Amino acid sequence: MTCIVGLLENGNIYMGGDSAGVGGYSLSTRKDEKVFINGEFIFGFTTSFRMGQLLRYSLDPPERYPKIDVYKFMVNDFINAVRKCLKDGGYAQKDKEEELGGTFLVGYQGRLFEIEDDYQVAEVFENYASCGCGFDLALGSLFSTEGQEPEKRVRMALEAAAKFSAGVSPPFNIKILSGREELTNA
Repeated sequence: MTCIVGLLENGNIYMGGDSAGVGGYSLSTRKDEKVFINGEFIFGFTTSFRMGQLLRYSLDPPERYPKIDVYKFMVNDFINAVRKCLKDGGYAQKDKEEELGGTFLVGYQGRLFEIEDDYQVAEVFENYASCGCGFDLALGSLFSTEGQEPEKRVRMALEAAAKFSAGVSPPFNIKILSGREELTNA
């Protein structure tokens, strides 16, 4: 289920998500948003609504000291806080001594990261990323709309994913983060 799209443009982080809740062949349209802002971070999640609820309402994101590199901070301090949050909330799983969480995008300090279910932190060269079952459709759309208005690109990527993936469904929730402020909720 799900398509989450993140885009960096002019210092802003645009993030959008769909509203599908999928279980087997059943689809429900959820009111609880998959994209939200928590402190200086913007999140968009897939995998589990429970994981998203914990990231939104239970995670107390750590502060980064200015001398610490952003990527190093994300790999260490941020991920340790996420692991503790998911563990305390009863969501984290262990399989053959490997700890597993879920997949989500997170924007911070004008950068965009994808957190995988094994807690690895990915940052790609493109100024956009996507996760969820419609990710490849969204990436194709983002590639082909280069140069267009950012919020429109995010919406078009979500629409492409909804058109061709059974696990993606409107309405779409798009938020924009610039520094510590939420600029819009389209």
